[in-house]
Amino acid sequence: MSKASQSDACIFCVKSGEQRDEENLILHRGLHNFVLLNLYPYTTGHLMVAPYAHIASLEDLPEETSAELMQLTRAAVHHLRAVYRPQGLNAGMNLGECAGAGVAGHLHMHVLPRWAGDANFMTTIGETRIMPEELPETWRKLTAAFRGE
Repeated sequence: MSKASQSDACIFCVKSGEQRDEENLILHRGLHNFVLLNLYPYTTGHLMVAPYAHIASLEDLPEETSAELMQLTRAAVHHLRAVYRPQGLNAGMNLGECAGAGVAGHLHMHVLPRWAGDANFMTTIGETRIMPEELPETWRKLTAAFRGE
């Protein structure tokens, strides 16, 4: 049996298995799921909730993992509202490659704050995202929120 190369490794499995949460942008660890920042965010605060188990199909997710995933999604929404005061939020999953999943083999929930005008000409025409805050600062703020600080 051959081992997967580093390029074949699932990013969620790799990051959750390491004990380098700040470097891996992991905000919080639950019993069955963890919360981390998106390395390529659409907006400041774009995070994801993912199970530790490498599962692609929502219907295969164990009940306790599914329940905690939703609890952590709710907590993420709460913390994003408190820290960033967005005008709205997007929360959802892209299940399968043709549905837009960047990591199709490991399901995950995206949660991202939204503001009027956050998709401007830079995003739509220039295909460039401008982030007003660097990821380490976002990590610091949201980690403190998840810790209750």
